[in-house]
Amino acid sequence: MTSADTRWELEVRPAKMRLWVILGAVFVLAVHIGAALVLRGGGDSGVHLRLADQIAILTIGIALSGALLLFTRPRFRAGADGVAVRNVVAERHVPWDEVRGLSFPEGAPWARLELPYDEYVPVVAVQARDGQSAVDALDLFRELEARYSRGVVGDD
Repeated sequence: MTSADTRWELEVRPAKMRLWVILGAVFVLAVHIGAALVLRGGGDSGVHLRLADQIAILTIGIALSGALLLFTRPRFRAGADGVAVRNVVAERHVPWDEVRGLSFPEGAPWARLELPYDEYVPVVAVQARDGQSAVDALDLFRELEARYSRGVVGDD
């Protein structure tokens, strides 16, 4: 099943984290661009940096910024076919009959999708720092869970 085959009724992305990550990536890239431009001079230090060194510094800045931007990927979706949780790298689809709920443990930065046998999947997309939008996402998820949940699999 692909995401194009599914009609999602809930889709959540972290708002504040995305903003800070994008700003951080821009800052890291700007620092590396500045370093690549300034370090060419060398001055009286005896260090002689060449064009290849500047390109390397710039490449490192691009790689670090790209790695930071991976943190803009988290997404949480729910619909008739189940729940899809995408954190930084991978996405996991969980059918409704395996879902035990969405909880927000005290002091946790983000929610977690409860599964059978005391397992869970962290849901980085639903973050405590997003305030009311996280509460709204939890409420809508619980409505969808009540509508689509079919039964209990395994022991809790």
